[in-house]
Amino acid sequence: MKQGVQGSPGAPSAARVPAQQRQRPADGADPGRERDAAVPGTARGEHTHGERPVPVPEPRAAVRRSSVRGQILDALRTALVTGELKPGEVYSAPVLGDRFGVSATPVREAMQQLALEGAVEVVPNRGFRVVERGARELAELAEVRALIEVPVMLRLARTVPAERWTELRPLAEETVRVAAAGCPATYAESDRAFHRALLALSGNEQLLRIAEDLHRRSQWPPVRRGRAELVADAAEHLTLLDALASGDVERVRGLVGGHFAGAG
Repeated sequence: MKQGVQGSPGAPSAARVPAQQRQRPADGADPGRERDAAVPGTARGEHTHGERPVPVPEPRAAVRRSSVRGQILDALRTALVTGELKPGEVYSAPVLGDRFGVSATPVREAMQQLALEGAVEVVPNRGFRVVERGARELAELAEVRALIEVPVMLRLARTVPAERWTELRPLAEETVRVAAAGCPATYAESDRAFHRALLALSGNEQLLRIAEDLHRRSQWPPVRRGRAELVADAAEHLTLLDALASGDVERVRGLVGGHFAGAG
């Protein structure tokens, strides 16, 4: 890719949004209005027999546009986690758009979302720079996650029935399978899904949003870990579920704190 970027292997296909759509004629230009007025009892906007209906713009264009933006956002997130988008480098929307086969607009919109998530920052008249985070900042993020999530997990350990934790076991086992494949981007998504499911039992939507944001920030730039480290990290999910199901509060405290310290 230009500027040293290699696009995600699963880059989205080019989905074009129609440039124009037919609109309803402006007031005074609708030939059906005079006919409607001439027919007693005909409400404005209704059609008499034999009239040709005015075409209504189809909503599919907006759906397609949103889909393209979402695909680009997913591809950029993958490129961030895998390190294909390098910390400190500046990338322009047109260049990335050429790589993905789309216009610069959905790329720019996706990048703006990543800026809100703290993954990139806007560089006026140039594009977007991937943020650089040192060990201290990553440690601070882990600390904040622990400060927010550990008390919640301890409360849930005391109040959530064991069978609810058992229902989450397939998600934990999925993280182990994904970790064994050795793909950091796929594991990052699986890991977030597991942690999100745990916190969802709190019923606190604001907590979920904040925790999701912190989790994503802690994964960019990616911490280089091999397959064995990913598997060990994923195995902690199963151990944590066992502790939660048994109501072992002190064990939960140690596991959750250690998991964040290990960038889990």
